[in-house]
Amino acid sequence: MYIHELPDWPRFHWNRELLGDRLAGLRHRQGRLVGHMEALGSSLRQEAVLRTLTADVVESTEIDGKALDADQVRFSIASRLRMDIGASEPADREVEGAVELVVDATRNYDQPLTEERLFDWHAALFPTGPGGWIRLRFGAWREGTGPTQVASGPSGQQRVLFEAVPAARVADEATAFLDWFNGPPNLDQVLQAALAHLWFVTIHPFDDGNGRIARAIADLTLARSENSPQRFYSMSSQIRQERGAYDDILEQTLQGTMDITAWMEWFLGCLGRAIDGAQSLLGAVLAKARLREGLQGVPFNERQTLVLNRLLDGFEGNLTSSKYAKLAKCSQDTAHRDIALLVERGILIRSLEGGRSTSYSLATP
Repeated sequence: MYIHELPDWPRFHWNRELLGDRLAGLRHRQGRLVGHMEALGSSLRQEAVLRTLTADVVESTEIDGKALDADQVRFSIASRLRMDIGASEPADREVEGAVELVVDATRNYDQPLTEERLFDWHAALFPTGPGGWIRLRFGAWREGTGPTQVASGPSGQQRVLFEAVPAARVADEATAFLDWFNGPPNLDQVLQAALAHLWFVTIHPFDDGNGRIARAIADLTLARSENSPQRFYSMSSQIRQERGAYDDILEQTLQGTMDITAWMEWFLGCLGRAIDGAQSLLGAVLAKARLREGLQGVPFNERQTLVLNRLLDGFEGNLTSSKYAKLAKCSQDTAHRDIALLVERGILIRSLEGGRSTSYSLATP
């Protein structure tokens, strides 16, 4: 028997005392990360958001067994955030739809979650409609008479995790979920994110894409918990890393009782690891911030400042004296003198190759 078949469905409950200390510690780490990132300059924060949302879209889609071009995702997000990151090839409709879902959920976190909004998200995920021989409904609740089994794993090796709410009940169950979600706040929003994810997955109101939408709903709620549209960690990336544990706890919870303490505990732990993992995901951004901080008060001429900013913003390939001269619009001799001063100050590191192969890179802070 699945939890949606129990007589007390959907009266979820959990051990609040057990989760209380863990939630407090998690909230502290969450606030510390947000505060750390807020201290960065606006351009670095934007870069951090771009990296986080790109990972979120790519990883969330891969959990569902689909692969998107990461460069297309990045450029699509950048255009929506009005960031200039250079020329790009137009993203295909599937990429644009996946990006639309995540960006709308996080940027418009303060807007109500409605049936129409869910339908728009679902239609965005499947812009070309159903493919192959399977007849699916898009931008509408699922229908049918037989059980809907939710499976996980590669094709041919899938295992059934649970059976979703019967299709005949989906409309009413979705309404009850939305009424709760948009109702008066009586729960910490991090806990609400955990419960909303589980509840939506259990209903499984669409023929496909339920996992990605459940993760987007959780992201929306986490954005509300921080009162900010800027994302600095990716819950979807962490879930993908822990996919086996995620499947296990989902299977265990949905075939258990209305006591969902184990699920809530796992979600908080996964979220904590996602927050800790932001140091890795945003390593390049944080290294750039540390380097800029270390350069404060150091005198540079206009040419050196120009080239260093290009290096900090992500310079493709190795810096050579000829590239320096081209960037700074100066002679080769002037480039050599500028570079020599930067090496002497420990800001640039000279490669081991000599002669024309000599190149330079930023010193690690």
